[in-house]
Amino acid sequence: MQTAYLAGGCFWCVEAIFQRVKGVKEVENGYCNGTTINPSYESICTGQTGHAEVLRVDFDEDEVTFEALLEVFVETHDPTSLNRQGADRGTQYRSAVFYTNDSQKEIATSVIGKIKGAVTEVTELDVFYPAEGYHQNYFNNNSNQPYCQMVILPKVTKYFK
Repeated sequence: MQTAYLAGGCFWCVEAIFQRVKGVKEVENGYCNGTTINPSYESICTGQTGHAEVLRVDFDEDEVTFEALLEVFVETHDPTSLNRQGADRGTQYRSAVFYTNDSQKEIATSVIGKIKGAVTEVTELDVFYPAEGYHQNYFNNNSNQPYCQMVILPKVTKYFK
C-alpha cells in the first residue's frame, strides 16, 4: 500500500473521482502544508492559513500505480489554472501533488512537466489534517444537493463514461 496526497480544487470533486478508481482502497479529505495547527474549514477558506484542500488516497500499487493515479488527477481537473478550479478561487484550491518519498517526487515532476502551462506544485508533504466529518464521502452522502448535481456529477460522468 502507498498513499498519495493530491490537491485539485474542491476536495469533494477529487474525492468522488478517486473513490471510483480501481486499486484505490481509501480516501480522506483534509488540509495540508499550511501554517495553522489543526485548521478548520472556515479558517482555510480565508486563504490565510496556506493550506490546500487535499485528498489522501491510499492505494494498492499492485492494482494501480502512482503514475496512473496522477494521470487520473491531471485529466479530472485543470493543472494549468493558478489557485482556482471552476468557481472556487484561492490558494486553498491550488493544484498540487504533495509527495512522501523521492520516487513520488520524481514521478510527479515527470508527469506534471509534460503538461504545457502547468502550474501544479510538486511539494513534499509537511502535515495532513483530516477535514471535518461532514466533508468526508460528500458526494455519496449528498448526491441530490445542487452542487453535487451541477459540479461533481458531470465530472464523474465525464471521466467514467
